[in-house]
Amino acid sequence: MDMDKKIVIIPTYNEKENIESIVRTVFSLEGAYHVLIIDDGSPDGTASIVKRMQEEFRDRLFLIERAGKLGLGTAYLTGFKWCLSQDYDYIFEMDADFSHNPEDLPKLYQAASAIEGLAIGSRYCDGISVVNWPIGRILMSYFASIYVKTVLGMNVHDCTAGFKCYNRKVLESIDLDDVRMKGYGFQIEMKYTAYKLGFQLKEVPIIFVNRKLGTSKMSGGIFGEAFWGVIKLRFRKFHRKSS
Repeated sequence: MDMDKKIVIIPTYNEKENIESIVRTVFSLEGAYHVLIIDDGSPDGTASIVKRMQEEFRDRLFLIERAGKLGLGTAYLTGFKWCLSQDYDYIFEMDADFSHNPEDLPKLYQAASAIEGLAIGSRYCDGISVVNWPIGRILMSYFASIYVKTVLGMNVHDCTAGFKCYNRKVLESIDLDDVRMKGYGFQIEMKYTAYKLGFQLKEVPIIFVNRKLGTSKMSGGIFGEAFWGVIKLRFRKFHRKSS
């Protein structure tokens, strides 16, 4: 039985159809996972569902409420800082909509605990493993990863993946206040920063399934930020944060 403290960060905005089910699924896994929900002022009442569940899962379910839609990147950065302050050993990122299968969390944990670095739930390291996405979106995502890999020279097949497990040492070494990209570019920046700081990145094949309930939060501006941000990243200097 591992004694590592593990927590899954799930950012939410209007996820009332999914939130209870995803939290219960995580809690049903072996390995004593905790969950931190970061809700960006969902008008649909997502946060009140979480608060009701907190009465049942008092020591395992946590909630940070923010005033409005402040972006995926800032949600995770808020979560990382909170998790580090609470002494978690392994910190996961996961979507609320079941596009990431909670059953894959133990695989990511095993991969991350075998290296000093982070494990990435990868859609593209074993062919293309995406279900129910329109072909245009698959191609855009796939070629975005090839573009990032080419510009940054980072040997990761799924550079925009948002299903990850960090060893806390990685997050302690990154100056979280200096992370600049807010949308999907945030996922690229975090991986590249870890890579430049000398941590290992291990891809674990997963099957990504398009959401069944609720609506996607993707937008064109997210891709524009990522495209130009990657070029800027290539020329940045990276230093470990002194503890």
